[in-house]
Amino acid sequence: MLNENARAAFDVQRYDPAPSIDGVELLALRRFHDDGGSMTELGRLAAGRLAGAGGFDVQQVNYSEMEPGVIKAFHLHLRQTDVWFIPPSCKLLAVLADVRAGSPTENVVRRYVLGDGTSRLLKIPPGVAHGLSNIGAERAHLIYFVDRHFDPDPASCDEGRLPWDHFGADLWQIQKG
Repeated sequence: MLNENARAAFDVQRYDPAPSIDGVELLALRRFHDDGGSMTELGRLAAGRLAGAGGFDVQQVNYSEMEPGVIKAFHLHLRQTDVWFIPPSCKLLAVLADVRAGSPTENVVRRYVLGDGTSRLLKIPPGVAHGLSNIGAERAHLIYFVDRHFDPDPASCDEGRLPWDHFGADLWQIQKG
């Protein structure tokens, strides 16, 4: 039925869920709409704990912007947990990779498209390398919660880096097909 070239290139797309990374959580948020716009509740805090995020103690809230086409990757923390929120009007590709020695999901790499009309939180535990690419046409925004105060002093800084293409440059490409 197929010619030789088509048969050689033919593949069946997989629809089964991608493997998860231990400790990573993608939490749906409720978005409330009215005639004038919308509001998303990012979280409820009780004594510094973010409800629904597994005992996550918020110590700092940060805001970041990314220009279209920019890749900010990879960085990871040895002790800090991040919880990210990308506004629904933005479109960012998040890539996470488990680099924790002995983790049940060691070396698992996951891609998530965040924003793009949805309201979710992405919880990233220590030892999971993470980065973002702005795949939208406009400046994108990231609001994120962390459970440690940022300290730029190299002697106590918890943030380290891996090259942006450490897990392959193709991870940052838009999937076609």
